[in-house]
Amino acid sequence: MNILVVDVGGTNVKILATGQTEVRKFPSGPEMTAEAMVSGVKELAKDWKYDVVSIGYPGPVLRGRPILDPYNLGSGWVGFDFGKAFGCPVKLVNDASMQALGSYKSGIMLFLGLGTGLGSALVVDGILEPMELGHLPYKKGTYEDYVGLRGLEKRGTKKWRKDVADVVARLTAALEPDEVVLGGGNSKKLKKLPPGCRAGDNANAFLGGFLLWDKESSG
Repeated sequence: MNILVVDVGGTNVKILATGQTEVRKFPSGPEMTAEAMVSGVKELAKDWKYDVVSIGYPGPVLRGRPILDPYNLGSGWVGFDFGKAFGCPVKLVNDASMQALGSYKSGIMLFLGLGTGLGSALVVDGILEPMELGHLPYKKGTYEDYVGLRGLEKRGTKKWRKDVADVVARLTAALEPDEVVLGGGNSKKLKKLPPGCRAGDNANAFLGGFLLWDKESSG
């Protein structure tokens, strides 16, 4: 089975298919609708063979469907029929979940994506559990307000790093994972990783997308 993996980001849409080594991408941005994304992907992948599609979506997902339009993209994502648009079976998960699955090694792993917001997912014995930890209350707001992009811009890098370390410590104490993986674009801004953490790799999103169609991994 050939799988096309689509990683939808606020700046670019990146794609990779089974048997391909070169990631292809095109710009996204605040005007990009779901329909425009599918058109762009189909055009970019027209010389690739694929039977199914995995989509990493930058927003909350429930039972394989977006429940909110993305914060930094266009509209028309909620209720959109991705399977019909691609003309094949589609699995859609939150982008943090897709990267979490690709980052997983063993035991209980907590994935935290430090990007525009705070992406989160737990993988327990190979089973993916998507989470929305970023919206839990923290200090005078939510975790996302402090360790997402807003917090970094408002409070500066030094305070942001302290907040990240604190949030990791709190979530580790609550969820008791064997390890924490820190991914997302802003994870590179950490001087050193908090205890019990390893750095994620954006390439793991593609690996996670391939694993979504593996029966053992998708639960």
